[in-house]
Amino acid sequence: MLELANQAERLHCLPMDLTDEAQIATGLAQIQSAANRLHCVINCVGFLHEGDIMPEKSLQQLNSDTLLRYFQVNSISAALLAKHLLPLLNHSDRSLFATLSAKIGSIGDNRLGGWYGYRASKAALNMFLKTAAIEYSRKSKKTAIVMLHPGTTDTQLSVPFQRSVPAEKLFSVERTVRQLIDVLASVETADTGSFYAWDGERLPW
Repeated sequence: MLELANQAERLHCLPMDLTDEAQIATGLAQIQSAANRLHCVINCVGFLHEGDIMPEKSLQQLNSDTLLRYFQVNSISAALLAKHLLPLLNHSDRSLFATLSAKIGSIGDNRLGGWYGYRASKAALNMFLKTAAIEYSRKSKKTAIVMLHPGTTDTQLSVPFQRSVPAEKLFSVERTVRQLIDVLASVETADTGSFYAWDGERLPW
């Protein structure tokens, strides 16, 4: 992204730690000083593993610090982003706030168990943004908030788990981007609060 910014004058990169509300507020204030409105925000922040931290396979592997990390990155950050984005998304044109969630965060679709922190944090993300969508529908009537399941994509996040993924279900980054853009292109304001898969299917909570 930084390399692209050197080649495109309209691309501006702002460092921002979404687990730090002060940085969110400062970053969005910088954006607001340059542009008084935003039409589309796509939040791609997510955490599954790092260092010695891997998804839990059993209750005995639960650790409170790790659970807090999952919720800080995957859930709370998106809620705080929704809080501070409201003035920038609330205008006379249609606007969209999309966040990458995960099908594994669907309570109704949970048949395998495991991955406690990641599952729960994505379920919490969905609840935060479903609730935010209701508030936005009163305060920013032309904004749609949606959650997206991108499918298994060939990134660092999925590398340790790719062995069990069929080749046709492991998407390149480029393919995932195209598929999600197609989904977002069909979203109407009335769809706010919805949870979509990469192919446009509405997913159960």
